[in-house]
Amino acid sequence: DHYVMGWIRFLHFVAAYVFAIGFLGRLYWAMVGNQFARELFVVPVWNKTWLMGLIDVIKWYTFLKKEPGKHLGHNPLAQFAMFTMFVLGSVLMIVTGFALYGEGTGPGSWADTVFGWVIPLFGQSLDVHLLHRLGFWLILWFVMVHVYLAIREDIMSRQTTISTMVNGWRFFKK
Repeated sequence: DHYVMGWIRFLHFVAAYVFAIGFLGRLYWAMVGNQFARELFVVPVWNKTWLMGLIDVIKWYTFLKKEPGKHLGHNPLAQFAMFTMFVLGSVLMIVTGFALYGEGTGPGSWADTVFGWVIPLFGQSLDVHLLHRLGFWLILWFVMVHVYLAIREDIMSRQTTISTMVNGWRFFKK
């Protein structure tokens, strides 16, 4: 009855391991999968066509344009957002989380050996805690905006965004 927070902490650690292993699996899939599996990890900011597509999508989302361009994978804004929030956000959460975990498991543990450099890099443990919590709130905000924009895209554009995630086939409505 008095170990509630202990169980919550344990579930947090289990979720961290599952999250880190899932991220490694996604990284592996980006290396062996097709071009669409890689597009979240490589953002072609040097490509003028991609940059023009980014501006085009921003105009579409801000209601300054009537019809968006067609994209087989993620649109450029989604690709940029997924890279910054999913890839970089996941790396931030994994690195800061395991650094804090290593602090708890003590010197010489695997987590302290691998991630012990993070706490001195950011100053102190409290700073790493703050970054870890900030990363959580940023990812939570991103998920809400991402779900809204995916539903909006499915309703307002001529592309099947939601069903593409379910069945894997993209269709363009007439």
